[in-house]
Amino acid sequence: NNFEMPIYSIDRENNSGIPALAIQFKEEIKKANGIIISFAEHNGAYSVAFKNVLDWVSRIHPNVWGDKPMFLMATSPGGNGGKSVLEIAANRVKRGNSNTITTFSLPSFGHNFSEHEGITDTELKKEFVSQLSNFKKHFNK
Repeated sequence: NNFEMPIYSIDRENNSGIPALAIQFKEEIKKANGIIISFAEHNGAYSVAFKNVLDWVSRIHPNVWGDKPMFLMATSPGGNGGKSVLEIAANRVKRGNSNTITTFSLPSFGHNFSEHEGITDTELKKEFVSQLSNFKKHFNK
């Protein structure tokens, strides 16, 4: 399948090179003005699929995100709101990215989010708007 990226290993890279999808992904990053990622939390960390893309793209260039401003988000059904994955991701993204990285965590997704209204908790909505504004500042110059 053309849409599957093989699991990274140095042996696979040595035998087959870097997959075209990883190269395409890196090209999209280069074209972007900024990057927004909403993380799925899998046992407190990011998904294996995200880690695999990160592994392949880091082999193209160690500065995966190209010093782009980033807005990282996470949510979960529990009160932690994906803070574990957000912390891990932010710490990883900060390595080699000198630009601003803003974050937002939405706890108790089922209680604090409505399909029609968006974020329903007033304080959480204010925090989201504030973080989004910090991210947008990079584009209003």
